[in-house]
Amino acid sequence: MMFGLPIAFTTPWLLAGLVALPVLWWLLRAIPPAPLRQRFPAVVLLLGLEDRDAESDRTPWWLLVLRLLAVAALILGFAGPILNPEQRQAGRGPLLIFVDAGWTAASDWPQRMGAIKDQLDAAAQAGRPVAIALSHEVAEIGAAAPQWQSAGDWRERLPGLAPVAWEVPYGEASDWAAGLQDADTIWISDGLARAGRLDLLAAFEAKGRVDVLQPTWPRYGLLPARAEDGALVLEALRSGVTAGAELMVQGIGPDPSGVERVLASATFDFSAGAPRAQVHMPLPPELRNRITRFQLRDMRAAGAVTLADDSLRRRRVALLTGTQSREGLELLSPLHYLREALVPSAEVIEDAAIDTLIEAGPEVLILPDVPSLAEPDQRALAEWVAQGGMLLRFAGPRLAATDTGRGVEDILLPVRLRSGGRVVGGAMSWGAPRALAPFPETSPFFGLPVPDDVLVRAQILAEPSPDLADRTLASLADGTPLVTRKALGQGQVVLFHISANAEWSSLALSGLFVQMLERLAVSTRPGQVEAQSLDGTQWVAERVLDAFGQLGPAGAQAGVDGPDLLDGARAAVPPGLYADGDRRLAVNTLGQDAQLAPAAWPVRITPRWQDESASRSLAPYLLAAALILGELDIVASLWISGRLRKRVVAGAARAGALVLLALMIVPGYGRAQDADTPEAVIAAASTVTLAHVLSGDAATDEVANAGLMGLSDQLFSRTSVEPAPPVGVDVERDELSVYPILYWPISDTTPQPSPAAYARLKTYLATGGFILFDTRDAGFGGEGAPSRRLRAIALPLGLPPLEQVPHDHVLTRAFYLLEEFPGRARGPAWVEAAPPNAERAEGMPFRNLNDGVSPVIIGGNDWAGAWAIRSDGSPMFPVGRGQAGERQREMAVRFGVNLVMHVLTGNYKSDQVHVPALLERLGE
Repeated sequence: MMFGLPIAFTTPWLLAGLVALPVLWWLLRAIPPAPLRQRFPAVVLLLGLEDRDAESDRTPWWLLVLRLLAVAALILGFAGPILNPEQRQAGRGPLLIFVDAGWTAASDWPQRMGAIKDQLDAAAQAGRPVAIALSHEVAEIGAAAPQWQSAGDWRERLPGLAPVAWEVPYGEASDWAAGLQDADTIWISDGLARAGRLDLLAAFEAKGRVDVLQPTWPRYGLLPARAEDGALVLEALRSGVTAGAELMVQGIGPDPSGVERVLASATFDFSAGAPRAQVHMPLPPELRNRITRFQLRDMRAAGAVTLADDSLRRRRVALLTGTQSREGLELLSPLHYLREALVPSAEVIEDAAIDTLIEAGPEVLILPDVPSLAEPDQRALAEWVAQGGMLLRFAGPRLAATDTGRGVEDILLPVRLRSGGRVVGGAMSWGAPRALAPFPETSPFFGLPVPDDVLVRAQILAEPSPDLADRTLASLADGTPLVTRKALGQGQVVLFHISANAEWSSLALSGLFVQMLERLAVSTRPGQVEAQSLDGTQWVAERVLDAFGQLGPAGAQAGVDGPDLLDGARAAVPPGLYADGDRRLAVNTLGQDAQLAPAAWPVRITPRWQDESASRSLAPYLLAAALILGELDIVASLWISGRLRKRVVAGAARAGALVLLALMIVPGYGRAQDADTPEAVIAAASTVTLAHVLSGDAATDEVANAGLMGLSDQLFSRTSVEPAPPVGVDVERDELSVYPILYWPISDTTPQPSPAAYARLKTYLATGGFILFDTRDAGFGGEGAPSRRLRAIALPLGLPPLEQVPHDHVLTRAFYLLEEFPGRARGPAWVEAAPPNAERAEGMPFRNLNDGVSPVIIGGNDWAGAWAIRSDGSPMFPVGRGQAGERQREMAVRFGVNLVMHVLTGNYKSDQVHVPALLERLGE
């Protein structure tokens, strides 16, 4: 602040130059303008002349004011004036920057890095030593003391700072802070309530002043999905009491071709002030089994992703086959109807032995019209149900003909049964087949529509009892129980009082039968895995989440004891998918009981966040004003000297043009439509330009650029293509559409593109772009770390199926006739697979592939290394040995030429008009 105005200066000492303005005024007044010299041919010519123009002996006062204003504007502009500057209290001594760096910080991590840079700049101006501490580094006992360094040193280390993918409690952070030296603290908070916050704040305040920087926008999280009544239930959280909002959740997994894509989506509708929102996703079983994770769209944070494991996927169902009374009548067998209903959504196991089925570990075991079991089998089955299994039984003629469940309740039946059955025309009959009643709200079938054509002709009757109504899941229109259930230990026993085939009812012929079985099977899935079931097991991480919600390979990690997986995500057990044999268990960042409550700070603490729109630099405006005033001074000086009097109109026009030009260069904050187009993009759009994707490694990028330069030189000398010098592009921000070819060298450290970059790459490929992926590891068998990294990078691109370049591909004849595609190494190259119906026309040596132009070529032959040249034109790297090596380099160059011609001309060479010439060259 200066003179009570909301203005500050970055270099206020320059304002001392304003003191010199009075001196400048005196100098300009004391020194008259330079006299105008004219040469006369003779003195006689002066006779009779009258001097009509008078020259002033001093500069006019208004011109002096104009010049002083121009100088004052320059001084003020270079002093760095800022309107509405951020208010900071001046401090001395060490400065500690403490950052909440859990998963909640990932969504706005770039903004947090910007806040840290601002604090480092202020500390650098004040000469204060700085230490930066991330919350996850100091929460454990024995955390190391902070490193006090200069602000410049810390600025270089900022790219190495990153959040973690789990919730970070403050834990022992207050004890760590108590051992610090006296220092002021800048706490960059995530704004969430967390145990130990006040203790940590008190420890910081005991060492010095504490300022809290806290973003004003809410945090969002996604709880693990759970199955309820045949649908997947998802619940989202948000912090703070804010206005209503809508947020989309996407279910992601591989489609039938193996390409990962969005398979389902739903929208959370947060009402005003509500911290939670819930959606139900009733998905078909096959689609639900494909989903590998759910994530909030446009939210880059681990807490906005929840992984799917075995609890949401294909179930294991056991069928007791036994012996059927009518062997050979497959279409009449209850097993046939059960198989047709279960196979699309479950893994079906069949056997005639109860102990074999139990050992297979099913979630559901089905007994179709099995009247009784041997005592050992009955005891084993009861124990299995008591441990959490579901026994699903169906009635039928054989069960109706026995005394099982009559008089006394059988342990493996949910209710006592009456003797005989109820059929149309019998003693216990109704006049016509009965329809089903709507399902009650307490039933797992609630919400399923009941078709009018589902009729029941016969059934096993339940004996009336006080708890019969509570055990009834479905009934007929007259109230007769149709499906009953009882709990047995941790499991349940369910009985359909009709047969599983179409003999007693038409239910087995309807889609309702499949939906009812699905609802019952889903209800067996546990919401939480019990620790007892994980005792003695060892799990290994297959894929893990980073803080930004990206799922990647786990790498080499130690095994985790089963019960430890239930304690939530942490440093020892990062969120991800863990495997034990064929079982999969997801450890998500947020558990089912997670909450996102806003932090409550004491009254003495007022969190703030830098407002980028409030502060604005005035320097561009002042410098532009100084330029305009200077131009006006030039025009005025010329006018006073008389040099513009003969062409007043022309001079005024020039002055107006100069003023207009000055106004045009005044910097503004509006966004131009065309001014943002880089010159490199314009140049690339006007001529063929080869590009390579920047890898972040200087050596790799240098070789890639040198390789494309060598290929460009060969194209210039051998073809009509005259490429411009190659360029490196950043897939995160550069325009890609103007480059026909992208050469992408892959290493084990190649970074994974962001979702926005993947969208740009997909658009590039869909609009005719081409990418040459080169892992450069063909000399090692093509199975090195770069190849594994390529799989991870290429998977989200949704590439089509690939095959090794066939002998009749247009790439083999686009310019040169080739049989292989070597670089510095020799290995296969992969292109988009030809359609299965592609056939060779009669009399033609090539298949008709005119419509198939591959968007990618993948290999590991280090093509850029073979093409690369130095500044003097000599090869940068050797290829092979002796003449054979030079021949291999020549073939690599020919492959590059064919590649460019293939991209630029498509499958032009597949046109049959070229076949005679090709046949002649092939010698056929």
